Formats: sequence, C-alpha cells, structure tokens
Amino acid sequence: MSMSEALQLSVSIARSAERAYAFLAEPSNFPEWATGLGALRKVGAQWVAATPDGPLHVRFSERNLFGVLDHWVSPLSGADIYIPLRVIANGAGCELIFTLFRQPGMRDEKFEADAAWVERDLLNAKKLLEARSDA
Repeated sequence: MSMSEALQLSVSIARSAERAYAFLAEPSNFPEWATGLGALRKVGAQWVAATPDGPLHVRFSERNLFGVLDHWVSPLSGADIYIPLRVIANGAGCELIFTLFRQPGMRDEKFEADAAWVERDLLNAKKLLEARSDA
C-alpha cells in the first residue's frame, strides 16, 4: 500500500481544549459545524448521514483524554475513509487540526475543493464554539 498525499488544516479557537472537545466529541453536534455530515442521525447503534451521493455510515472514535475526534465514513460505493481530527491545547485556547488524505484517483480540483470545504467547516466550528456561552 502506498502513502497518500496528506494536508494538515487547522484553526485556532478561543476556547479551552476541554470545552471544545466536550462539544466536538458529541456526534449529534457534528451537523452544527461539519456540513459534510448534515442530517446526521442515529439509526440503531449506527450513525448515518444523508448526502447528495447517498447515505454515509459514520463511526466515531470513543471519547478519550487525548483530544482525538477521529471518525470514519463509509460510502456505499467504497471502503471506509479515515478522517483524523484532533483538539490540542494552546494556552487558554486550542487548535482544531484536520488531516485530509487524498483519496485514490482523486483529481487535483477535487482535492482542492475538499480542502476548501474542510477549511469552511473548521471556521464554522471556531465561530460556533467562540459564540457559545457554555463552551
């Protein structure tokens, strides 16, 4: 298996890592900021996101003390896509860091569009968390 091209995308958030993680680790909160997982709902023991390309099954990492928010999406058309996501402390605030892997056969335009989409979602998370009085 060869390595995939990877891009690190991040945003600084003026909220503690603990508060940001508490909100971001809850799968039901993802649709508030992660537009790729809009209309996310729990079906039995699984999370399912409705997308223009059909339903995606989504598996989230267990809550942990390390700021890991990794998740995996499973499109009907292929294998699981691993999405590494981390919250790390930065003084009184935190960094939200997303690793975007280029998928096999992905054209440059699609990879760039995905990166722009992730950047928008990270900014959504930042705005949402910084506006919340309980975050």
